Amino acid sequence: MKSVRFVLFSTAALLFAGLPGGAWANQPGSSIRDYVRARAADADGRIDVAARGYGALLARNPNDPVIATRAYRQAISAGDRSLAMAAAVQLDRAGNLPPDARLLILADAVARRDWTAAQAATDAIVREKAFAFLVPAIRAWIAVGSKTGDPVAILDAGGTGSVTGAYAGEQRALLLLATGRTADGIAALRAILPAASGRQMRLRLAAAALLARQGKRGQAAAILDGDAPTLVKARADLKRRGTLPAPIDTPAAGIAELLVRVAIDINRERATPIALALARTATFLAPDNAETWLVTSELLLTGERYAAATEALTHVRDDDPFAAAAAEGRLSAMVRSGESEAALAAAQAAAARSDAGPGDWSRVGDVLASLGRSREAAEAYGKAAALAPADARWPAWLLQGSALEEAGDWAAAKPVLEKAYAAAPDEAVVLNLLGYAQLERRENLAAAQALIERASLLRPDDASITDSLGWAYYLRGDVPRAIATLERAVAGDPAQSAINEHLGDAYWSAGRRFEARYAWSAALVGAEPADLLRLRAKIDGGWTKAVAAP
Repeated sequence: MKSVRFVLFSTAALLFAGLPGGAWANQPGSSIRDYVRARAADADGRIDVAARGYGALLARNPNDPVIATRAYRQAISAGDRSLAMAAAVQLDRAGNLPPDARLLILADAVARRDWTAAQAATDAIVREKAFAFLVPAIRAWIAVGSKTGDPVAILDAGGTGSVTGAYAGEQRALLLLATGRTADGIAALRAILPAASGRQMRLRLAAAALLARQGKRGQAAAILDGDAPTLVKARADLKRRGTLPAPIDTPAAGIAELLVRVAIDINRERATPIALALARTATFLAPDNAETWLVTSELLLTGERYAAATEALTHVRDDDPFAAAAAEGRLSAMVRSGESEAALAAAQAAAARSDAGPGDWSRVGDVLASLGRSREAAEAYGKAAALAPADARWPAWLLQGSALEEAGDWAAAKPVLEKAYAAAPDEAVVLNLLGYAQLERRENLAAAQALIERASLLRPDDASITDSLGWAYYLRGDVPRAIATLERAVAGDPAQSAINEHLGDAYWSAGRRFEARYAWSAALVGAEPADLLRLRAKIDGGWTKAVAAP
């Protein structure tokens, strides 16, 4: 019994360790019990229960900054807009408002179309500096709502330097479209799409939705050109219904799009409560924008908030172009929460329906791949390819080839990947995978390099593709060029283990022993278990052919 009592005491001590001081010393026992219950619910992942608990405590202790801060963060996790705002208002009065909560106050003013309050919140953002780089775009959208000034001119006056410039091009295209300057807006959008990478799909859908609302269906359909399944579905929906969801034509929609983009960028570096706060605030502003819910769900998954992540995805309608992504997110939540077999059963049940399509079989393949059942995954992807339209099979072939390669069957994988390449010769992900797979096997190095060079031209800022290119240079003996390229790849994604290992091998070949060991040590941080022994051997004894990177 002693050990059990010790565990219970330790848990209580941890909970009480965060108790606020000061006035709390004189609080009745009920308040302390409620605080401990809220903390316990939070620790147990019951974030809705925790949010309600902190809300009750905030009502009784409105001037306590610790309670207000916990209530705010918990409300953001749970999606409780009213509690988040109540906590933010209290924190603002006390001078303890976090910078991301200022954006929530801005969003509340925008949602109420109170442009005076919105400008005041924006002025505060400038003073607080943390998110001042967003102010030109925010002021431009406020101008759209208040009908004062030229929104595009306001954005342009904010400058394009440093961080602000990273968002200006995207926002400029959206503002041009929202203000009826269609030709200029489409041209601006087309100009930024090649560099938009994963954002391409959302930007094209948003633009098409707005053009359709303006009655310009032909131009909307032209924006949706391509054979990606999401685009195919969106074109069909546009033809059948004449509309698409989530156009960006209001300040709320425009600022939501800005916030979710920043949340994605913050999360790319490191998952933080700030990224979640921005994504949640975007859902409050634009609940019909599926991307806001998908990003919120992914951030909650990263924080192991599985139930909340799944609940967020229920807000994506079944007829939304991103409905397939939401279905994948639900399965991902099940897999990551340890319910892999249940996820597989759900995916297989969907694929067994008479109206099952390629997306259903792709999801079966995804779950099987996560379970390490690569050959079965390849079979599922093969069924997805067979069901897909002839001009939209390359994604399934790419996944099938990758699964076969993972299963150790390169002889079967290569022709499938070559089919994907023949069908989509300008898809960077196809070029890179087919090229790199050959580098790993030290075969057809010149042809592999040519494939990867083409991929790099298409996506010059993709760190993984840059790594592949540097590795191709290294394997073909151009070590100086390899080092320069691999250093650029590491700068783009310093946490990726394989890139650091490749750079270490290249440094060693150039006689830069100290830097090689430093790079290998960096590679240890995120390395897969199977790679740890090889990396440690190199750090201890130096490079040999036996421990060369694959």
